[in-house]
Amino acid sequence: MTRSRNGNHKVTAEELIRELHGTVEGLAEDGVSRADLKLLSRALRELRQAFRIFDGLRDRPKVTVFGSARTLPDSPAFRMAVEFGRKMSRLGWFVVTGAGEGIMKAAHLGAGREHSIGVNILLPFEQPDNPVMAGNPRLIQTKYFFTRKLLFLKESSGIALFPGGFGTMDEAFEALTLLQTGKTHPFPMVLVDEPGGNYWTAWRRSIEENILRRDLISREDLSLFRIATGVEEAVQEIRRYYRVFHSVRYVGETLVIRIRSPLPPESVEALNAGFRDLLASGSFRQGPPLPEEADDPEVAGLPRIVFHFNSSSFGRLRQLIDFLNRE
Repeated sequence: MTRSRNGNHKVTAEELIRELHGTVEGLAEDGVSRADLKLLSRALRELRQAFRIFDGLRDRPKVTVFGSARTLPDSPAFRMAVEFGRKMSRLGWFVVTGAGEGIMKAAHLGAGREHSIGVNILLPFEQPDNPVMAGNPRLIQTKYFFTRKLLFLKESSGIALFPGGFGTMDEAFEALTLLQTGKTHPFPMVLVDEPGGNYWTAWRRSIEENILRRDLISREDLSLFRIATGVEEAVQEIRRYYRVFHSVRYVGETLVIRIRSPLPPESVEALNAGFRDLLASGSFRQGPPLPEEADDPEVAGLPRIVFHFNSSSFGRLRQLIDFLNRE
């Protein structure tokens, strides 16, 4: 495997391993404290374990589910999370949660043991693995929230959030921050309210009144998430996101959007007319893979939309993806 640092030079895995060795040796030269070395060592071990697990599961999409560990089995949200996990697993998706109780347990119960992945956190008070993940080979144990958060989103093709407390809010804003700044790959984010519920609609209203009204975010940033009032709506929101859109990749300063089927010429014209504000220069064009994408043979047959992205308007980029999926 290789990666591109500037769109031209490809860095090999061997070069990256040597770079890692150099970084570790540099820590000794810097006289880093024992406590900091313990933190780095534990984090690397956790990530190594997780990478081994995820490496064998790359051929199937994954949806990460967040929500309160305090949600009781007789609540509507718990039953909805069970149904959501069941429906997504039947569509061929893995269901990823924090492996605890409440919404996490519910989504895993629905998905079943063979379709569940857990990323648990070791807390001062015990958070036992839920029955689906206890002894499951796809259970990852983490000590630090930062490694856990990385794993939740790095491997995910979508996230669903059910009502929850501080932790759920933290995950919601973490995901939005990464999507808004382009520090993660684009994915659908769906906030699931029960029919007649107002948890997420009240949350959105607060965002609009206290943040958007002060111009602290842009109107198009509200496009980065959707609110669903029911399980089927949530499932269809995630499925619809990948109806035409497949994935993105940067090649130097060029953004390449892989799509599942070619656009008619008039749709490319519509992109140039309706989304010109996303262009740093040039225009949108449709074509085959770029030569620099030769290391991604699994998507070699997909057509591309290629343009020089302004690298700042990620809410508008989501609107462009929505446009593609309507074509």
